[in-house]
Amino acid sequence: MSTTQPYIPRSGDHAMATERFQSSKRAELRIWWREIDRVLLFLILGLMAIGTAAVFAASPASADRLSTDEVQLPELYFYWAHLRWQIISLGVLIAASMLSQENARRIGVLIAAGMIFCLLLVPLIGYEVNGAKRWLNFGMRFQPSEFLKPGFAIALAWILSWRLKDPHLPVLTVVTLIMGMVAALMMMQPNLGATLLFCGVWFVLVLLSGVPIKRLAMLIGGAMALLTATYFLYDNARNRIDAFLGGGTAFDQVDLAQRTLLAGGWTGSGIWLGVRKNNLPEAHTDYIFSVIGEEFGLIACAIIVALYLAIIVRVLMRLANEDNLFTLLAGAGLVTQIGGQAFINILVNLQLFPSKGMTLPLVSYGGSSTIAVCLTVGLLLAITRRNPYLKRQSPGLRTILADQVPSFGGNDRERNSP
Repeated sequence: MSTTQPYIPRSGDHAMATERFQSSKRAELRIWWREIDRVLLFLILGLMAIGTAAVFAASPASADRLSTDEVQLPELYFYWAHLRWQIISLGVLIAASMLSQENARRIGVLIAAGMIFCLLLVPLIGYEVNGAKRWLNFGMRFQPSEFLKPGFAIALAWILSWRLKDPHLPVLTVVTLIMGMVAALMMMQPNLGATLLFCGVWFVLVLLSGVPIKRLAMLIGGAMALLTATYFLYDNARNRIDAFLGGGTAFDQVDLAQRTLLAGGWTGSGIWLGVRKNNLPEAHTDYIFSVIGEEFGLIACAIIVALYLAIIVRVLMRLANEDNLFTLLAGAGLVTQIGGQAFINILVNLQLFPSKGMTLPLVSYGGSSTIAVCLTVGLLLAITRRNPYLKRQSPGLRTILADQVPSFGGNDRERNSP
């Protein structure tokens, strides 16, 4: 016969359990605040604050342009919508940044698999906007390619990190096949700008993973051949490139964006005092950098560029002494996504790149795209979390790669483990 006494709830037990739960949550928050890269977090929040002011400035122009005889949009329609999306996105950012590195990796791989499946559905059940079929609607309209961006970088980093376990694994073949499949699905939409961005992330990760130079040169040659073929096979890509080089409708938009950008001079014309922004086709999204230039001045534009550069440099500094290959590759891939998209958008506004329909991350107005960018940033913060009290006992990432992946170190001589 058992002598175990049955549990009898007593008054005060529930309060004690609640107190312990709250104490545990406070402890988790303290750990998160201690390990998070606070400098990077504040840089990101600063860009988001600038984006809020920029959407406030651009909202009247976009609302007037998109209003019809049946529907008149209020002047601040996009501003209030942007605030709502930003609140949701901040919650996603903080939640993602509190993940452990292992959970961030798992979620990233699951996102990549799920969004590739969604890309397969786009030609079947997606709907077309402005001549491109890129969107799905499952109760909320979204572009699978936007959410694929963080998952793509993390999944490729995870696969390439297998090289440390076995240098003979065909990881390069696997990631190249994934890249080819994603590029094919993106060009079916078509979406050349996002395809180039994914190719850039793939190239950075392959380069950092220690691929032999000969194989890398072959891959670059193949990529250039595919890009050339894209020009001849896809009318959309050819028209945009020809328009950029020789004039045309798309070029006129880029030219208008540049004129708007320079219209405010160094200090800007003042908020809501800009005139040229009223003619921009997407003042609150693709060409918001030009609106900032007109109303806040070129100095404000320079500050935004400096903030993006600071984010990139901060992440690279955080990764410089990293002794985990996955962390290095995932962090580099995610910051390449953010920085690459930002500078493509800025180059378009400066008339240095053909129009790509790509927003300025953390600044442009967006619904699901804002959530996707904040998810990317949150996963980046999670992957770069570090306990400041733990000292490294390893010799560093480059030595590890030289020991275990001979092609990275530049020779094949064996080294003894410490």
